[in-house]
Amino acid sequence: MLTAGVVLATASGCTYKDFPRLGMPTPVTEEAPRILSLWQGSWAAALATGVLVWGLIIWSVIFHRRSRTKVEVPPQTRYNMPIEALYTVVPLIIVSVLFYFTARDETKLLKLSPTTPAVTVNVVGFQWSWGFNYIEDVDGKADTGDAAKSKELKDIPDRFLNQFPASAEGVYDVGTPGTRNPQNGNPGPTLWLPKGEKVRFVLTSRDVIHDFWVVPFLMKMDVVPGHTNSFEVTPSREGTFKGKCAELCGTDHSRMLFNVKVVSKERYEQHLKDLAKKGQNGYIPAGIAQTGHAKNAETNNL
Repeated sequence: MLTAGVVLATASGCTYKDFPRLGMPTPVTEEAPRILSLWQGSWAAALATGVLVWGLIIWSVIFHRRSRTKVEVPPQTRYNMPIEALYTVVPLIIVSVLFYFTARDETKLLKLSPTTPAVTVNVVGFQWSWGFNYIEDVDGKADTGDAAKSKELKDIPDRFLNQFPASAEGVYDVGTPGTRNPQNGNPGPTLWLPKGEKVRFVLTSRDVIHDFWVVPFLMKMDVVPGHTNSFEVTPSREGTFKGKCAELCGTDHSRMLFNVKVVSKERYEQHLKDLAKKGQNGYIPAGIAQTGHAKNAETNNL
């Protein structure tokens, strides 16, 4: 543990201002500080346990070492019920406390809004890149589209379809492993999000299991064929951030990179209009074909 701590502090290139995050990047969503707090608490518990163990080891080495003058075998203790009870109960308490805080935070982070969020994006993973369906009423017309009836999105469960914005004809962006961000040259397609707006990601796969990970969001989630995952975040800082697939998904897994660009609401809306002008209207296929029963078999996000 001590070695891991030294490596974490030195190999990550952290400054003294970064050290309290213990290797985590600066959070850029309103939800990420909760994850960071859980991470820091876990390290604090591990460090306290390590200090206790190191202290007992050092104490035993110093005070129970064999003397050069006393060669007799010291008294042997076969059973010590208080000590045995202690090293059984204390780990159970530690695990129970960590479980409580993990379950509490996980429940909060995975809770979805009961109403339609400000922004909904269907993230589509496929070998070997990403597609982004922006479920938006871009043209403002009530008769130009209905995402819930789109054949490209038909395999998304009804519990998500029913909360898609009304009249959302949508636009999309899709990448290849060779796609580059035009501003900074980073590999992968770029997902645009508005700052300060709650965003719901609806995650679907067209082939194998992928994993949607925006590094400074401090959160990632599996993208599973035949199972739709979802979570919500509220970006709190403008900028361009790196994302990647965090699930070994085949030969070109390492090239499944993307970018997330957080901008003002006005720039976000203009970007959607720019996609429409390029002819990227509607949606790309979201997932694999499913029967109605299989599609709606699950009633929650877990």
